[in-house]
Amino acid sequence: MNGLKCALRSRGLSRRPASLLAGPSCQSLHTTQSRRQEEPATTHFGFKTVGTTEKEPMVQSVFSNVASKYDIMNDAMSLYTHRLWKDDFVSSLDPGRKGPLNCLDVAGGTGDIALRILDHAREKYADRETKVTMVDLNPEMLQEGRTRFKKTMYHNTPQIDFHVANAQALPEDIFPSNSADLYTIAFGIRNCTSIPEVLESAYRVLKPGGVFACLEFSMPTNAIFRRVYDEYSFSIIPLLGTILASDRESYQYLVESIRKFPSQPDFAQMIRDAGFMTGEDKDGDGGAWRGLFGGIASIHTGVKV
Repeated sequence: MNGLKCALRSRGLSRRPASLLAGPSCQSLHTTQSRRQEEPATTHFGFKTVGTTEKEPMVQSVFSNVASKYDIMNDAMSLYTHRLWKDDFVSSLDPGRKGPLNCLDVAGGTGDIALRILDHAREKYADRETKVTMVDLNPEMLQEGRTRFKKTMYHNTPQIDFHVANAQALPEDIFPSNSADLYTIAFGIRNCTSIPEVLESAYRVLKPGGVFACLEFSMPTNAIFRRVYDEYSFSIIPLLGTILASDRESYQYLVESIRKFPSQPDFAQMIRDAGFMTGEDKDGDGGAWRGLFGGIASIHTGVKV
């Protein structure tokens, strides 16, 4: 992970203005408060326009409905490729290479990323001190993660912990400022009502030099592939939801939410606006993001400065 930070520093990287990097001054707090006061009263829930206070319980309902079938549906919808993307995501962060880490896995759900982080550090570096705190707003999803970890060597050890919390406002008494080395969020940030607030919260909890890493769906860059992907997404995925989870509407929402998520360049700018340093505004080596499988998913990273 230190290699990632060095690479980011050496590639001509964007960051927010120095006046906003000085810490929680009155001016920066006023700016944040003003921006939040100006936030629109509506947002999107898939393709629907809803009030900002309505989205969170609607998303909660979706994930309460799908929690017990979440892993099965991920395998079916992605033809198991989500496992490869998550392997790639964690391998690129290389936890354990420079010693034990304090990690937050936000929207941690059933534990796919947390388990990979701990396994990678242990198997590659004999690291049994790296710790992951799994955070999820939905208790049912987090319970799936707890159940999964009961079957592993990490159960009842200091290496794994679980908290129900909102990614937009992680409580400071549980998640102190400047305390985490690595913040991961996989396939979760697009479901949040305010992405900027999630990023601000991530920036607060990370130590200087800490890494923000996000794996999220995006849209394929090739126009022909995009049409095929759209046809599969809107025709097959809701049908699979009906067959495997008896829930078409939740999976229709998940498909629509991908289309409403910002483009890779726009999301990279949002990460920089929160204060993080990223790579150049491009895909691939030296870039702020790296597309996977033709752009169906992307890995975004930023370093707290």
